[in-house]
Amino acid sequence: MRTPLIAGNWKMNGSAERIRAFGDAFAGDRLPAALDVAVMPPFPYLQAAQHAFAGTPLALGAQALNPEPAGAHTGEVNAAMLAEFGVAYVLVGHSERRQHYGETDADACRQVEAALAFGLTPVLCVGETLAQREAGATREVVLGQVAAVLDPLEAALRKRLVVAYEPVWAIGTGLTATPEEAQATMGDIRAWLETRDAELAQSLRLLYGGSMKADNTAALLAQPDIDGGLVGGASLQVDEFYAICQSAG
Repeated sequence: MRTPLIAGNWKMNGSAERIRAFGDAFAGDRLPAALDVAVMPPFPYLQAAQHAFAGTPLALGAQALNPEPAGAHTGEVNAAMLAEFGVAYVLVGHSERRQHYGETDADACRQVEAALAFGLTPVLCVGETLAQREAGATREVVLGQVAAVLDPLEAALRKRLVVAYEPVWAIGTGLTATPEEAQATMGDIRAWLETRDAELAQSLRLLYGGSMKADNTAALLAQPDIDGGLVGGASLQVDEFYAICQSAG
């Protein structure tokens, strides 16, 4: 049985006050027992979040990493630094990183390897644009992104990943793939995994991302191949994010 995971990606948003509010709200630990929850604030708030989330069910995540071990990379953060602050999850290959900063599948692969080397769980983001979807290329694009990262990895390392399907056209737009649309693509991912490793196909968690909210979480997670969510805007509102987590139980 795959344990659901709800991960909140704050993107370039947040404040020390919001960190404290999330720590206080989740301190009661009244969430479903079989549920993992992570919050991914911007880098400057990692230390504050590490302290505020202590003793709560909230795991700490990061939004990106540089695969280099150290050196002249101004403004960058590597896996070793994230590990020092208790980071458990790190996003890799998010569409905004691909679109705005030119990151490629090859970059995502290197980032995954760096994260795994320091005990972090990479959350590999994959998804198609609206143009690709309208051209009937969703399956080709998404499975290509998955294969580019998973195929080079040793079998034992593949099992330590999480894959998040985020249709690019549904990120921050208010549009959401229907549960059936999301399931169709995530079922394709699961079937592709089956061709590589039957055990991996059953154990690897697949998240849906793209305007997930409290009122659609249960319907999305009722699909057989959706094991949680990568939540964007709704993760900035403590009450909404808490409600999403409750709906995932």
